[in-house]
Amino acid sequence: MTRLSLRNPLLTPEQIAQSPSQRQGMSQALELDMRVYGCHLIEAAGIVLRVPQVVMASAQVLFQRFYYLASFQDYSLRGTVLGALFLACKVEENPKSIRSIINVLDIIIKRDRGYPEIVTDGYDAEYYDLKNEMVIAEMQILRRLGFNVQVELPYGLLVNYLRCLEVTEHPQIPQLSWNYLNDLLRTPVYVCFQPETIACGVIYLAALKCGVSLPTSPPWWIVFDANEEDIRQVARAAVALHERSRLRVMPLDSDELEMHLRGELEDHVKATRHTRYETVNASSKTASVASTV
Repeated sequence: MTRLSLRNPLLTPEQIAQSPSQRQGMSQALELDMRVYGCHLIEAAGIVLRVPQVVMASAQVLFQRFYYLASFQDYSLRGTVLGALFLACKVEENPKSIRSIINVLDIIIKRDRGYPEIVTDGYDAEYYDLKNEMVIAEMQILRRLGFNVQVELPYGLLVNYLRCLEVTEHPQIPQLSWNYLNDLLRTPVYVCFQPETIACGVIYLAALKCGVSLPTSPPWWIVFDANEEDIRQVARAAVALHERSRLRVMPLDSDELEMHLRGELEDHVKATRHTRYETVNASSKTASVASTV
């Protein structure tokens, strides 16, 4: 009999060893860059949409889970970002309209690429393509995850653990720990470890950075159902993330991924930027002439 659990589903050793994207030939470094960029887009869009932290965090965890069951080659990064954010808004009972999510994400991507920041009007082909991407991605996320969209986050545990360790009044540790939790959403940590371990890992790293000694007899993490090797792995993941340098232009779909692998994506983005600005300038001149007639 299948047992219903509210615990976060974790990756198997086989899934950790090689993701679907890597099985199709993608390098681990590129996959990590795409995961980081996808989570960046979710967070940036969530901030503009003014959704609670829990919505942004849940969407990022769903995004991470999905790409251990599907590949970037088969499912576009942009579509999955749209679908994950749309789904998380509904799961966390903070729904946003399809149009608002699409317009916000579209503007963020255009800003990242230096394109003219023109909002789609909701009736053009670009909008309908993005809407189709979002709806299909949401269905694929639900299908691949078996409709298991439960996400247990470590923020509440972190606050309680800090109180137990009597470091809530420390000038740096609470904020540093909270920041690390947010940063780790961009890594696979949330699909590899349970919330207790993640909370302990960020406290461990924050205390280490601040030179604060925590109880060792017995080790403090044992009280919170974590083990030393796991919390060290969580800490290493946070440090490694800060040492990474992201590519300037990230592929948003399979066509752009092919261009990236051929070394043509940056030139394509530059050419598209130039064309779009020319179109905007031409439209402005036409409108100016029309207004004087």
